[in-house]
Amino acid sequence: MARFVVLVIDSFGVGAMDDVPRVRPQDLGANTCGHILEHLPTLRLPTLEKLGLMNALGATPGVMRPSSTATWGVAELMHEGGDTFMGHQEILGTLPRTPLRMPFSQVIDKVDAALRAEGWKTQRCGDGPHWLLVDDAVAIGDNLEADLGQVYNITGNLSEKSFDEVKAIGRIVRQQVEVGRVIAFGGLLASTQQLWDAVEIRDGVYIGINAPRSGAYQNGFQVVHMGYGVDDSVQVPARLHAVGVTTVLVGKVADIVNNSHGESWQNLVDSQQIMEITLDALNQRESVFICTNIQETDLAGHAEDVARYADRLQLVDRHLALLMAAMRPDDCLVVMADHGNDPTIGHSRHTREKVPVLVWQPDLPPAELGVRASLSDIGATVCDFFGARAPENGRSFLPLLRTARNRHD
Repeated sequence: MARFVVLVIDSFGVGAMDDVPRVRPQDLGANTCGHILEHLPTLRLPTLEKLGLMNALGATPGVMRPSSTATWGVAELMHEGGDTFMGHQEILGTLPRTPLRMPFSQVIDKVDAALRAEGWKTQRCGDGPHWLLVDDAVAIGDNLEADLGQVYNITGNLSEKSFDEVKAIGRIVRQQVEVGRVIAFGGLLASTQQLWDAVEIRDGVYIGINAPRSGAYQNGFQVVHMGYGVDDSVQVPARLHAVGVTTVLVGKVADIVNNSHGESWQNLVDSQQIMEITLDALNQRESVFICTNIQETDLAGHAEDVARYADRLQLVDRHLALLMAAMRPDDCLVVMADHGNDPTIGHSRHTREKVPVLVWQPDLPPAELGVRASLSDIGATVCDFFGARAPENGRSFLPLLRTARNRHD
């Protein structure tokens, strides 16, 4: 019996994709990992260094160096832009489709009517494009951190409204719109005026709350991601269930990926708690697939806070060593990301970056996995590892690991 863990360090990219000059010029020069190490050149992440982070980065801007014992590669984003929701669907085997782009102003009438029909009080706010204020405590508008037009935010003052109420509003919005993601979240704000103060307009048509500036992330943050149009029957959890393997999702991935036959630890943000749950889930099972997301790095990227980002990386690095110590010879670990979020680039949105793919098994000989064409290669490898049918998308690199072992033997 064997166990497979995928740890997604949310937004920890290693350099802009080649298509950035054409499709996302605002991300020119983005390199989340590289620029953090440039700003903090004495930062050391010994576990990630051992796993080959600097190999994947392809540079040494600080004290960390490439590893001669690592098995590593990089993966490109097949989905458009740089999106957490589609990034994780891609990791778990979904073939990305072109996303719908629509400003919230184009659906505000429909959403407003649905909320009023359910008894919520609404107020249209703004002089140009409008956003909605619900019950004087919950704002609805465009997400300004992801690709514009693809995500709507429901931002709540949890000092005035419960998270259950914010989620209920989110579900109504989700039923009325077809964009890829609706995010319902909030924090304990001193005043709902903080939402008003964080209103921004982009490109003249997108209006919403700048989430980091609103303070929603700072105290009592809770979140749920509501997706649209994803066929979970072709993803890793469903494929593994068919061969009797349980999937455990921990953190943000549990909020955005359907796992109806497995175990999902949802609405978690604290990185230490998430890593402890991951270790417990590993120790409690003889055979399991675990996928864990570390969200606090992404939040630090949105806040353009290099020091906070580095602090969360150090915490994860320490717990990663504990996780590896608990793994048996037949187990497998992959550490990766889903996109970038360069806190030094000059904007607070995700950056379109390739991501590291760091693979570890006890006594696994070093090997290079090359440039993987899709994040789905990880999902395909997981299915191959457990002898399950391949997911919709991706190409397994398990044969490369077996070849490395055979050469070593």
